[in-house]
Parts: sequence; structure tokens; C-alpha cells
Amino acid sequence: MVVQNSKSNILIVEDEKGLRLGTQRLLEEEGYAVSAAENGNEGIKLGTSKEFDIAVIDLRMPDIDGLEVLKEIKNVYPNTVCFIATAFASYETAIQATRIGAYGYIPKPFTPEEFIYQIEQGIKQRELILSAERLKKEREENLFELASEKSRLNAIIKSINEGVLVLNKNGELAYYNYAALKYLNIREINIGENVIDKLPSKIVAVVKTIFSNDTFLLKTYTVQIEIKPNNELILEAACTPVPHPDGSLAGVVVTLGNITEFKKIEVIKSQFVSMVAHEMKTPLAAVQGFLNIIVDDTINVEKEKRKDYLKRSIVRLKSLTDLVNDLLDISRMELRTKHREIENIKVKDILSNVLQMLELEIKKKNITVQKNIEEKLPAIQADQNDITRIISNLLSNAIKYNKENGSIGIKLGSSPNYLILQISDTGIGMKPEERSKLFSEFYRIKNDRTRGISGTGLGLSIVKRIVESYHGKIEVDSQFEVGTTFTINLPINLN
Repeated sequence: MVVQNSKSNILIVEDEKGLRLGTQRLLEEEGYAVSAAENGNEGIKLGTSKEFDIAVIDLRMPDIDGLEVLKEIKNVYPNTVCFIATAFASYETAIQATRIGAYGYIPKPFTPEEFIYQIEQGIKQRELILSAERLKKEREENLFELASEKSRLNAIIKSINEGVLVLNKNGELAYYNYAALKYLNIREINIGENVIDKLPSKIVAVVKTIFSNDTFLLKTYTVQIEIKPNNELILEAACTPVPHPDGSLAGVVVTLGNITEFKKIEVIKSQFVSMVAHEMKTPLAAVQGFLNIIVDDTINVEKEKRKDYLKRSIVRLKSLTDLVNDLLDISRMELRTKHREIENIKVKDILSNVLQMLELEIKKKNITVQKNIEEKLPAIQADQNDITRIISNLLSNAIKYNKENGSIGIKLGSSPNYLILQISDTGIGMKPEERSKLFSEFYRIKNDRTRGISGTGLGLSIVKRIVESYHGKIEVDSQFEVGTTFTINLPINLN
């Protein structure tokens, strides 16, 4: 058995090298002891050689299916808390994994925050399983002794955030903590009281199933329950049988965890995947259509028309490349793997370079650029590519969404603590409801005036992430059909 006070041991079984090394490094930075296996066979060898607190197992691997690895580990060490990590979850695999003994799923792709959250929940579950084992060994036949015993377990359960209920085989309450009452919205409850009719129906169904079997497995059964409507409070209830010393069933421990935020993340992730698929579908369909026309010998396409189709295909493919690059940038920012070369940066010089790069676009729309730049500006410590990305994105938008013969105003100054960059345009502007969504991924203003303007809808989201990563701030002021002004505040190097 793993000693609870020691550093938690975690096993990662993942054939994708980048993900395997990334999660291992992330967990080690959080203070965990991590072992990693690059395939299923190695995962079984490691997972059965010693007892791990947590095992995270990829579902699909080239040699052995993740469910087989899960089964082998649980056969040897049933108390290891196992997660299945996959981008291909289905109802059937979820049922099968749960039957084998998986604690839960970790959907791919996941952010570091989501992954650490799941690991923390697994550690808590592991502690509860070990606590249940100690409970089994320390208690006499009657579980009611648990209520009066001044034990270490009593203090542990009362202090944890999860709700805990212990029922004997008659459905009578043997133990509880106040977190359980809060989650279940139960005002009054008494030791020895039959509480079956006060519990949510899903928990009751699992508890009754455990009680109805003469033979039982010492494993955890989990259900998810919506306590408050509209996903305001969602609990995960884990029900674990507690045996007498002679092996007969004494009761059930029910632990309640708040997974509301995690479920919200799942919804956001699903929406994000849908948006990515939608954004990719249109340009891919267009390119496929153009190429089908070109290669079809039955269609007589003039040379100029053929060239036009190829040019339009290139434009569409470039938009896809931009989208993929933007998504990679966001992913690197989330995983904190984006490489930066921090140096003293003169924003004035970068601004001049970007304006020179965009000179042709500015001339096409006959836009006037008015600059107001302080003579002596302090430097900032930053990555040159990051600052270039900020300025080029804001200036590109100021050109694309501007009117013909319009103007762009650029102010670059400083305050005691910040370098202040302000970029304004005389473009189409935004309505209040549009402004509130401006920094959301894939959000693009859609009206008659923006129909022909290309973009991924990720640029401003990336700009905001970059600015905030330097502890700066970005503000926007816009008036519909008048123009928009972005203001960036970046911290100055203070000695």
C-alpha cells in the first residue's frame, strides 16, 4: 500500500511522445513522482511492478488497447485510481472501462488546468479508497461506532471538501460531514436515521444495487447528478462497498465531489471543437470544388479561369494555414511551451517595421496614417515576435475594417509604469453586444460590410493572451459606423 504522506506516484501510459513528455513534466513541476511508458506492454510491466496512486492510460495504442492495460493493472492493484485518456470516447467504451475499474475519462485535447484538476480528483479518490480500507480494518461489526470514534479518519473526513456519507446495510446513516449536507441541500439529518428517501434517485439506485448482491466487488461505482438546474451544481457521487472483517457487506461509503466547473469546461471544449471544424470545413470544401473542376476532363475550363481557380485555392489554403498556426499558438500558450527570447525591446522600431510591411495594403485603401510618438520612450522586456504579433494584428484590423480614404491614428507614449500604445481607425466600428464578444475565439463580426473580409477569428484572442502574459492590459472603445480604438498597456522595465 502507498504511504499517504509520501509524494504521490503517477504512471503515464501514452504512445504520443510529445504528450507523454509534456504531461510528465507538468506533473513533476506540481511535485508528483512520475513514471512514463511509451506503449501498452511497457505500461503493464510498470503498472504491475509496484502500486501507483494514479495511472493515466491512453485508450488507443499501437500494440495493446488501453482497456487491456487497465484490466491488467486493476487485477494486480485494484486500488490504483485509473483514468482513460482519449479523443475517441464512446458510450460503449465508457461502460466497459467503468466495469473494469476506471475512475473516469480525461478527454483529449486537454489544458494543463483540466489535467491537473483530474489528477487532484484522482488523488482525493485514492485517499478515500485507502481511508475506506483503514475503516474496514479498524471498525467493529457495527458501523455506528464510526460516529463516536475520535479517530484520525474522523478529522480527515470532516476537513475535506468532498461530501461523505456512510450508510449501513439497512440504509441508516452511520456517518456524514457537513459538505455532504451542503451539496445535497439537506438541512437536518441524524445518525441512525434511514436517509434513503432523502438522497437523489441515482445514488439510491446504486446503493440498492450494491445492497442487493450477496457477493460484491470492492470497487467504486460513480454517477453524475444535476442538483441545481441549468448546470449550476453537478455532483459526482462515488459509492464504495464497506465489508465486515468476515467479508460480508457492512455498508456503503458515498463521496460527493463538485464537478460543475469541469462540466462547464467540457461544454466549452465541445463548442471549441465544433467551431474549429466549422472554420475548416468551408475553405476545404471550396478548394475541393475548384480542384474537382480543374481535373474534370469533361469540363472545358479556359486557361485564365483555371488560373483563377488555382489562385483562389491558394488563398483558401493560406487561410487554413493561418488558422492552424493560430491554433498552435493558443495551444502553446495554454501549455506554457511557447518559446520566448526576452530582451530589451524598442516598440517604436517594431511599429515602424510593421507599418513598412503593411504599406501596400494602406495605399490600396488610400488610408492616412497619423502618428503621435513620444521622443524618449522607455524599453520593455519582451519577446520581439510577441510585440510584433500584437502590433501587426491591430494594424491589420485597422486597415481591413477601415473605410476607403479613411485614417489610422497611432499614439505611443508612457506613464510611470506602462508603455501605452493606442491604435484607432475610422472604420465600421462595433455595437455594444459585438464589443463584449470581441476577444472570444473564432468570433468575427458578421454584417454586409464584413462579408468580404478574411480572417481566422483568433487574432484578437491571441493578442489578449500575449498582453496578459506580460501582466499588461488591453482595452477597446468603439462606436458603430464611427471607428474603433484599441489601447495596450505594457509594463515598463522598472529598476
